[in-house]
Amino acid sequence: MSFFAKLFGLKQKATVSKDVVTQATQESPLFNQPSFLELIKKRRSIYSIGKNLQHTPSEIEGLIQEAVKHSPSAFNSQSSRVVILFNESHQNFWNIVLDVLKTIVPAEALAGTEQKIQSFAAGAGTVLFFEDQDVIKGLQEQFELYADNFPVWSEHSTAIAQFAVWNVLAEQGIGASLQHYNPIIDEKINIAFDIPAQWKLRAQLVFGSIEGEAGEKAFIEDESRFKTFG
Repeated sequence: MSFFAKLFGLKQKATVSKDVVTQATQESPLFNQPSFLELIKKRRSIYSIGKNLQHTPSEIEGLIQEAVKHSPSAFNSQSSRVVILFNESHQNFWNIVLDVLKTIVPAEALAGTEQKIQSFAAGAGTVLFFEDQDVIKGLQEQFELYADNFPVWSEHSTAIAQFAVWNVLAEQGIGASLQHYNPIIDEKINIAFDIPAQWKLRAQLVFGSIEGEAGEKAFIEDESRFKTFG
């Protein structure tokens, strides 16, 4: 059982999909049981990615679903929604992003933009994170005292879901980076992938095999960031 299986309280079930995910996780040569802190340190923005994964799309889908399902949300709203893109759908998504960018990026910067988008398309898949606005509006009506807070708490929920998925992938040796081409791509993406109108796009996590390691990460001084009392 992987670290995140233990963290999310997952139990082995007699369903084919969950058994496949569990077996694939345990048999993976990348499988280990590092501490949660070690996993957080391992999760980095990996921009050099490819399609050379040892995991099948169904295995990755199962991991992502479980990570999002067991991510906490305010009032247990479970407002996060996810679309997972592989193969032609993944390529089509980044084609759409590039087409939109071509209409707004200056000509002198277009070559660099195309190179960047092609590096994302070179990956194995993309996870689109949405927040269901109907859920948020429903909570605002039900708990009027906290109405102004629910949109903020929704952002917390999607951030936690993104963090969970990113770490689950990192645990399996899959590289990823988080992108934010919303809202300029929202309209075309909603049409292309039949996204419900109430789903609001918040982020895109592109992932694949690690073809190049992340650079050294810089940190600000702890003294400027933390205070402890007591």
